[in-house]
Amino acid sequence: MYRLAIITGFLASVFGVAAVVWWTTLGAGLDAAAAKGRSDLSLAADRLVLELQRARDLSVHLADDPRVLDSLTGQAEASQVASLLRATADRAGASDIVLMRPDGRVSASASGSAEAAPTAIWLERATHGALGYGPSPDGREFINAAPVFARDGQVAGAVVVNRSLPTIERSWRGQPQAIYFSDPSGRVLVTNREELRGQAPEGVRVPMRGLDLRRLEAGRYVPRNALHLELPLPVIGLTAEILVDIDPAQRLALAQAVAVGAVLMVVGAALAFLWARRRTLALANAQLEARVAERTAELSTANARLKGEVRERREAEAALTRAQAELVQASKLSALGQMSAGISHELNQPLMALRSFAGNAETFLERGNTEAAARNLSRIADLARRMGRIIRNLRAFARAEPEPAVPTDLCAVLASALEITEARRAGEGVETRVTAPTGPVWAMGGEVRLAQVLVNLLTNAVDATEDQAERRVEVTLTEAPPRFTVRDSGRGLADPASIFDPFYSTKEVGQGLGLGLSISYGIVSGFGGRIAGRNAPDGGAEFTVELIAADPVEEAA
Repeated sequence: MYRLAIITGFLASVFGVAAVVWWTTLGAGLDAAAAKGRSDLSLAADRLVLELQRARDLSVHLADDPRVLDSLTGQAEASQVASLLRATADRAGASDIVLMRPDGRVSASASGSAEAAPTAIWLERATHGALGYGPSPDGREFINAAPVFARDGQVAGAVVVNRSLPTIERSWRGQPQAIYFSDPSGRVLVTNREELRGQAPEGVRVPMRGLDLRRLEAGRYVPRNALHLELPLPVIGLTAEILVDIDPAQRLALAQAVAVGAVLMVVGAALAFLWARRRTLALANAQLEARVAERTAELSTANARLKGEVRERREAEAALTRAQAELVQASKLSALGQMSAGISHELNQPLMALRSFAGNAETFLERGNTEAAARNLSRIADLARRMGRIIRNLRAFARAEPEPAVPTDLCAVLASALEITEARRAGEGVETRVTAPTGPVWAMGGEVRLAQVLVNLLTNAVDATEDQAERRVEVTLTEAPPRFTVRDSGRGLADPASIFDPFYSTKEVGQGLGLGLSISYGIVSGFGGRIAGRNAPDGGAEFTVELIAADPVEEAA
């Protein structure tokens, strides 16, 4: 019962709102139709009054013509006045112009008719010295009569101008609204609908909002449901009336009421659906809350256990990160350890030469041979610069501090790497072939870190030729594009797809950590370059380091 009461109340509300919309829209439509109807009616009335007033002005003008008075007094021929009336009627569009005597007899006419006029109000007014007007007995003409005064002030006759009403109607046919003009008796004299000629239609009156609404059965061209408006025209003794079709306003009001009702019904159905769904969700939510309450204790325990596992995993990740950093540094120090014997030999030779040159310089100075002593001192300075360069490259290699990508001379990088690995290559009897441009080759990178990559590739190449009869390493530097190529005469790569994976190594245990190529891959990628390794067609391994070209940098003066 409760649900039925809600549905009934909702439907009543929808009907009420739709009714209000219908009433409001219909009222607005009727007001708009009334405003337009008054405008059309006023325009039609002005046109008719103007046409009939032209006939009245014409009668007054002719009544003042001396030839008309002369004709009435016998001083002029009637035929002359008839010609005047005929010419004037043709120009003015009048159906006939008649010169009448006070007793109703015709003195002259444009049509040649001599039939006496019946007694009418317009003739009585004219014979009494006033302007007369009114419809003809058959209602097909409108008559304007102006008195003709004699020289003594007496009425000598009247000029009567007949205006054909069908001629006026002809220009109104086809207008959308039904317009008609009726006399005080209700007889329709002028109309643009043939069905309305004669007696004005009454129909069934339906007053609404202070308007005169009528339901008519007057013909197919007369609106069935119409708004009736009227405008008195005392200047011509007629009443102008119009029938405005209100079917469009009624259809619009009904359509809007139906649309609003439909929208409200859809909204109501949606609200009912949402309400039912909300009830369903509320029941489901209650069941879910009961289940959640049952699982809360279990989830709390599991959450505590998971927090402990997360903490342990974070500690393990931190330990792994530290171990990886230590392994990277150990890999670099391992490479330095492998090169330590050659480095010691490389530094020992300049030290021995320094001692020898210093002793000779002392002897030359004691003998006064300053020129020979200066040469020895110059050689000592060259050896010191060489030792400083070797130590500086080793120290930079050991630190391997991060560098931004800047324009770098690859020829200087190649020279530095060759100098660091020179002792080992020479000590193990490895033939080194270097092909490089004479001028600088510029690319985006960092001198120290690119030297680290090249040292790693050269060291691996030397290791790869360890058990070969011909031990050879080829290094090529090209300018376009900037690229290093390191090739050896070893056995080649067993698994080229895995060479850049961390901890991948083909060396025996204790001879490497397998991080060199992985570190080199990260350095080259960080500079926007590409490093690749493959087996050469005629044997051995070939590594390529390709970098992004850079604009040349001018050296400071």
